[in-house]
Amino acid sequence: DNQIGDQGISGLGFALANCTNLSNLTLQLYGNQIGDQGASGLGQALANCTNLSKLTLNLGDNQIDDQGLSGLGFALANCTNLSNLTLYL
Repeated sequence: DNQIGDQGISGLGFALANCTNLSNLTLQLYGNQIGDQGASGLGQALANCTNLSKLTLNLGDNQIDDQGLSGLGFALANCTNLSNLTLYL
């Protein structure tokens, strides 16, 4: 519950996008005032993590609507090695 918002999650996503060998990631982002833009941006960043096989995202108690979830899902569809996804909304 740090309230990092869309700008903070964009910065985190930018850093994670460079972690191409990352295979297992858990992000606890509950209650951080993340909106549609932040969720979509995080998905786009994670799509660059081509070796990602296990992902756990806790995005509960944020301001993410259908548009943000759609963007996140569309981007994660590019994670072809992803075999285990746990998503908390």
